[in-house]
Amino acid sequence: MDGTLVDSIPFHQEAWLRFLGNHGIHLRPEDFHAQNHGNLNEMIRRFFPHEASREKRLELGEEKEITFRKIYQPFLKEINGLTAFLEALKHHQISCHLATMGDQNNINFTLDGLRICHFFDTITGGHEVLKGKPDPEIFLKSMEKAGVNPESALAFEDSGGGIRSAKAAGLQVIGIATTHSKKELLEMGCIEAFSDFVEVLEEIKKPTVHS
Repeated sequence: MDGTLVDSIPFHQEAWLRFLGNHGIHLRPEDFHAQNHGNLNEMIRRFFPHEASREKRLELGEEKEITFRKIYQPFLKEINGLTAFLEALKHHQISCHLATMGDQNNINFTLDGLRICHFFDTITGGHEVLKGKPDPEIFLKSMEKAGVNPESALAFEDSGGGIRSAKAAGLQVIGIATTHSKKELLEMGCIEAFSDFVEVLEEIKKPTVHS
């Protein structure tokens, strides 16, 4: 979702830095980036290792996400061509499933804000798994819900952790170049990489050449 359906990663980073700063943890963006992996609970444990209370950790996690939604609300928009791409999938009766490390509130915020929730046959969020990306759990759980196997599915991803997660689940991956360049995405293991879904649709519409 984040970085693939919407270009929200910079806003998540700003929210984390602002949230952590409010709790006396001041990091440079590059220092934060090195620790930016896993699901929300894993992240909170990483930055607040001495916080033993589960309720307090949940509270801290929600504080961060509220900060994100406030920052990103005025800028919420889909990656170019997304809705047209989702409509094309539905037209061709290709099922679509969301596997995101976002929690339920952020999923609702994003999908309802873009009015695209109805395109997804199943939705799996970070709050449903114990281990975040690059662990494959989120994709394995999503495929289990969908009733599909990795040989009959493709994953769309924007980040190194997401690509490793999908590949570890047995999926081939198509890259969307928000967080990384197309070249970097291909080097990370994507079979194809596109700037946005406008490019994806253009590729789909190319005539097939039979030799």
